[in-house]
Amino acid sequence: MNVKDNLIEQQSLTFVGIKRTFSCVDGENLREIPKMWQEALADGIEDRLNEFNNGAVSGLVGICIDQRELHSDQMEYWIATSHSGEVPEGLFSIEIPASHWMVFEADELAPEEIQRLWKYIMSEWFGATPYKHAGIPELEVYRGQGLPPQVWIPVKPFS
Repeated sequence: MNVKDNLIEQQSLTFVGIKRTFSCVDGENLREIPKMWQEALADGIEDRLNEFNNGAVSGLVGICIDQRELHSDQMEYWIATSHSGEVPEGLFSIEIPASHWMVFEADELAPEEIQRLWKYIMSEWFGATPYKHAGIPELEVYRGQGLPPQVWIPVKPFS
């Protein structure tokens, strides 16, 4: 897999969007999250979120929140956009603290590419790097305009 990565520093980010909780048992989240995106497109939620995109990150964002400390094998997933200002009616808001991020860019636009990118990060990259996870949510960034998706992993050096 040909993957570009880049370390960046980013101030806190605020997003607005919709969210759901998924089980991670037997890959349920891997099947259900793409369905959530299909529903968001069909329901016009993607278009509505794009109207509110006025923050530091362009496009739509999938926010992955590991909830295994609270509920075994569970995660919360958001479809959101970077937003500054009042929270629009019917949407939720989340603030992600400032962090260093390792930004991975996929080499293709294919829908399954984001899952391949995740597999590479978790099974290969973390074992061969001086960084550990910073313990805050991860981001999938869909910048639009024919640009490949990105995965943003919050990192800090091993101490």
